[in-house]
Amino acid sequence: MKTPLLSALLAATVAASAFAADTTVLQLEFPPPKVTSTPAPIRLPHLEMPNVDAPEIMIPADVTNVAAGKTVTSSDSWPIIGELDMVTDGDKESEDGYYVELGEMLQWIQVDLEAPTEIHGIGLWHFHAQPRAYIDVVIQVSNDPEFNDGVITVFNSDHDDSSGLGRGSDPAYVEKNHGRLIPGNKAVGRYVRFYSNGNTSDGLNHYIEVEVFGRSAE
Repeated sequence: MKTPLLSALLAATVAASAFAADTTVLQLEFPPPKVTSTPAPIRLPHLEMPNVDAPEIMIPADVTNVAAGKTVTSSDSWPIIGELDMVTDGDKESEDGYYVELGEMLQWIQVDLEAPTEIHGIGLWHFHAQPRAYIDVVIQVSNDPEFNDGVITVFNSDHDDSSGLGRGSDPAYVEKNHGRLIPGNKAVGRYVRFYSNGNTSDGLNHYIEVEVFGRSAE
């Protein structure tokens, strides 16, 4: 005869097995490494230690890169280099022709996922032809295209609130071809906005590729 405790343990085991069967580890696809520029000194007070492992994010089987081919807008109406559609075109190479360059000071790009989406993870590549760190990297999710209401912050490396978006506790990090894998924490929203405020080599802002791994929240 099963006791209530044994029944509960069996039910939990069955549920855990079913969950494991329907989930997988989120893994980014990396472009080949190709450093073409001499690195400038990287001096930030909250810089991440080298060789930190990416987080392990378990995702349901129906999660896909919902940002692929989606419309990108920006705070900079006239990018210096490139076109905004490069950010979601799937190309992650480091050379000219694969990235968009925005002006100096605080800038953002925004991806329209076209519908409220449950976000499990985000892949981000700023620039990897030269080791550098981008400043005040903030990633937010909202159903409001103006980001005035219902804003959820999923990453914030602005340690002193110089961007005016709130003080963050995430570290700045050195850009590599591996990009950055960021947990989405199942945040729900139609729009994802990415801020930065220059980098440790110059005052400009760059984006090679953005991937948003999610599924419909409707």
